[in-house]
Amino acid sequence: MTRLSSGEVLTGILGAATLGVLALLPLADQGYYLSLAINMVLFAALCTAWTLFSGPTHYVSLATAAFYGLGTYTVGLGLDYLPFPVLVAMGGVVAAILAGLVGAATLRISGVYFVIFTFGLAELVRQIVSYTQVKLSSRMGLYVFTDFTERDIYWMLLGLTAVVFITGWLINRSRLGFAMQIIGNDETVAKHSGIDTAKLKIILFMISGAFIGIAGAIIAPRYSYVEPPGAFSPMISFLVVIMALLGGTRKLWGPLVGVIPFTIVMDIVSVRFPNDTSIVMGLAFLVIVYLLPDGITGRLEQFWAYLKKPRAAPEAAPVEERA
Repeated sequence: MTRLSSGEVLTGILGAATLGVLALLPLADQGYYLSLAINMVLFAALCTAWTLFSGPTHYVSLATAAFYGLGTYTVGLGLDYLPFPVLVAMGGVVAAILAGLVGAATLRISGVYFVIFTFGLAELVRQIVSYTQVKLSSRMGLYVFTDFTERDIYWMLLGLTAVVFITGWLINRSRLGFAMQIIGNDETVAKHSGIDTAKLKIILFMISGAFIGIAGAIIAPRYSYVEPPGAFSPMISFLVVIMALLGGTRKLWGPLVGVIPFTIVMDIVSVRFPNDTSIVMGLAFLVIVYLLPDGITGRLEQFWAYLKKPRAAPEAAPVEERA
């Protein structure tokens, strides 16, 4: 096991301190700010989990809504029969299984084809769940009644976010992380180096999908009543992609830089201009593509490299000879 560097130790201490401070938030406020914080922590978990796979591979997945919705519906379907922690774990397992099946079928393709397939998958799952529920129960949604408060949900999501970060850190330090970096740089080279690219991508896709499914399961009690249009909404997939790319996916913590401001912006827009959220998302996509292709963190790294770049000393002006 590689020894921890002083920078990693310092980062761990700062991260633990930040986590402790954030855990105190529900004790200070249980109104608007707690509700906004739940949204932030939820998307922090989703975006970081998405980055586990899409960051190193550069595959843009729009299947987030499918994994998230499966986690939500797992809780809704089994709440009368099984304890909530078991259902949360089952939500992650079901999402991981779907990710494995999808990965086995699609991770040999890339680019726009992968994006289209994952988007279509989320819509297909939504339609199947809607059709099956209507046929079997003659109703569209499920009631999710628990004793959990928003404070409990916040703490659970905060804990999940911490686990996702730790998992990502461990992966980056492992052979899997090293292999994924090679795959992300040049998949052809990785194949010629003897790396089983398909297998490793499927494993990482399953880990990412499992965490997204767990997040969907944890958030289910917040809404009391869940329906396929909400649980499997494509808006979830788009928001995760926007926030992650806005912050930057080169660093594991990069998506947080996009999650915090964009969650606030979307909250303001959804309250004051509820019919214009799609316009804001479209503008965000344009800003990312044309101005921030590497995200905010990537732009900051470029600026920092520019500041550290050595400057050539100005040439001394020639001394004029006296007549």
